[in-house]
Amino acid sequence: MNYENPSSLGLYKKPLQKKTIEKNNYLNLPDLHFFLMCQQHHRVNKGVFNTIDHWFYEYGIVNIIDRRNYVLAFLEYVTEGNSQPNHHKYLKFGNGGLTRRLHQFTKEKEIEKYII
Repeated sequence: MNYENPSSLGLYKKPLQKKTIEKNNYLNLPDLHFFLMCQQHHRVNKGVFNTIDHWFYEYGIVNIIDRRNYVLAFLEYVTEGNSQPNHHKYLKFGNGGLTRRLHQFTKEKEIEKYII
């Protein structure tokens, strides 16, 4: 099995873990940088991002790292579920659509259709 040495950590990891480690690095970014990463990769505006973050907080996910995992998983879920080509600058949910999608996501997560 091939192992590679992460640059400054001096630890060994399997190559398959690269995406997980990179995702963990994103989770520890300062708030603004985490939002900008989400905006760049998922076309989410600040208002929608804050609503998602607040919704998960109210849902009971208080730990910031866990909540950021949920935010990223939700954004991936929304992006994957959007089969139509979207030419908008930002994700669009429509009136009440964001809350509906958040409920749908958490319901599917609870029955383990979508694993975080």
